Amino acid sequence: MAVPIQQMIRVGAYVIKQHLMGVKRYPLVLMLEPLFRCNLACAGCGKIDYPDAILNKRLSVAECLAAVDECGAPVVAIAGGEPLLHKELPQIVDGIIARKKFVYLCTNALLLDKRIGQFRPHPRFSWDVHLDGDREMHDHAVCQDGVYDRAVAVIRKAKACGFRLSINCTLFDGAQPERVARFFDDVMAMGVDGVMLSPGYAYERAPDQQHFLNRRKAKGLFRDIFRLGQGRGWRFTQSPLFMDFLAGNQSYRCTPWGKPTRNVFGWQRPCYLLGEGYAGTFKELMEETDWDRYGTGHYEKCADCMVHSGYEATAVMDSVRHPLKAISAAVRGPRTEGPIAPEIPLDRQRPAEYAFSRQVEDALARSDGLRSGLPGGSVRPPRATDYLSSPGAEHLQQSANMAERNS
Repeated sequence: MAVPIQQMIRVGAYVIKQHLMGVKRYPLVLMLEPLFRCNLACAGCGKIDYPDAILNKRLSVAECLAAVDECGAPVVAIAGGEPLLHKELPQIVDGIIARKKFVYLCTNALLLDKRIGQFRPHPRFSWDVHLDGDREMHDHAVCQDGVYDRAVAVIRKAKACGFRLSINCTLFDGAQPERVARFFDDVMAMGVDGVMLSPGYAYERAPDQQHFLNRRKAKGLFRDIFRLGQGRGWRFTQSPLFMDFLAGNQSYRCTPWGKPTRNVFGWQRPCYLLGEGYAGTFKELMEETDWDRYGTGHYEKCADCMVHSGYEATAVMDSVRHPLKAISAAVRGPRTEGPIAPEIPLDRQRPAEYAFSRQVEDALARSDGLRSGLPGGSVRPPRATDYLSSPGAEHLQQSANMAERNS
């Protein structure tokens, strides 16, 4: 395990407290997205396909810290977009640490060398660098050559400066177990503190829809990888039972409220991966969301999901309820032989709904200063369709180029 013992104790005590208080639903990690803008245009990403009017929006320092206070989760993951594009990010991080929360700052590392001097090493702070395999694998995933080498160079620099640093590795269909295993060996040799591992989620507006893993393939892939990893000293930042789940040994249901998301739209329903609506407050999110409508077996968009943002919270809660089970999984590692745990039936899942364009249009309509004249003399707010006729890579690349120029 690569999670600091202080964090394990804090999160465990927090979970036990919620159980003793009889709280049915509670957050473990706040997914904080202070902006959507990114300086990459990855083919598998569905988080940055927005018009510039939305990509230019930022949560203020006060809004970010208010979200941390409102949510109350012991861990905060700052994601995006590329968070380092936010000029006030150091103040946001300092404010969260001052609240005695654990902070994971997710980044593609392209701006890390430029910005690293604005941050200080701290026991409750960790960089979380996006690295989806070796040089060829990663540069292909992010659709840009040279990104892997730049990331590795700044990883070594950050470790030399005394920072905690983990790798965020997302795997897609076609990943080769032997190659992934060699990559994990390389990562450990870099001195990183651990790897956060997950299958990719099939974002509906990602330009590449052909390489997302279904659950059957994901379980087979992770079993093959973990089998190769026995005795090689790999460290992961997730709970042993989540790793066992990836290998197909646990029949878990999703816990979407375990990692609630706050972004420029508000509190996202139901989770970091799906934008099916937004709440104005965290209390509204928790109390007024129909959680039973989401998750594998309930909703078509969730059918193949095994991502940590939904299932890690389930595994952590299971670990606290059944500590001996968790200890056994930690000692033996994920089981790589034997039968796969029963799969969740999909025969009663409701069909997918598509709300992206409507939500973007609503957000634009609410924005001040966007009621500009359009062709034909109209003064209506711009519509999503004025910007987004398709989830094509051209729009994403133009957005990424703008971000890089402005950084």
